[in-house]
Amino acid sequence: MVSLKEQLLKAGLVDQKKVKRVHQDKSQQMKVARRTGTQVVDEARQAALEAQQKQRDAVRELNAKRDADARQKAIQAQIVQMVQQSRQSKGGGDIAYNFVFGTKIERIFVSPAVQSQLAAGQLVIIRLGDVTELVPRVVADKIAERDPSIVVRVKKSDIQAAEDDPYADYKVPDDLMW
Repeated sequence: MVSLKEQLLKAGLVDQKKVKRVHQDKSQQMKVARRTGTQVVDEARQAALEAQQKQRDAVRELNAKRDADARQKAIQAQIVQMVQQSRQSKGGGDIAYNFVFGTKIERIFVSPAVQSQLAAGQLVIIRLGDVTELVPRVVADKIAERDPSIVVRVKKSDIQAAEDDPYADYKVPDDLMW
């Protein structure tokens, strides 16, 4: 194995005088360091260590992001599986049931029995992408733990009348058609 010094000499990039001068400077620095008790800081080595540390940090961040993405995919797969296993029929009715999803008012057509179950809170609307499904409340609670943004739920406590509302004495029935 040929050393770097010999390779540089053969290539003609350095001459023997420069090699001796560099060797003397290095040995002189070592002597001074021994006398003063300080260590010679090798800048190239320090820069290499810093670069390695930065690379390790970048790899660590990338792995954390991949793990988070994998966890999110697993959660979505669990939600889809729960919805597929426990979805209920809409009853094939012709009664329009309106609900608010995000900022839009959506509509599904249900049977009178399903409408009463929705109003009573026994069934809950789940929105997966463009598909609207009905699931039992127990399953909807488990889905809401994982992703509450896809669960459409109307709670009685959320609908409270304002104190100065002149129509506060008149309650709106759950089965009111919009």
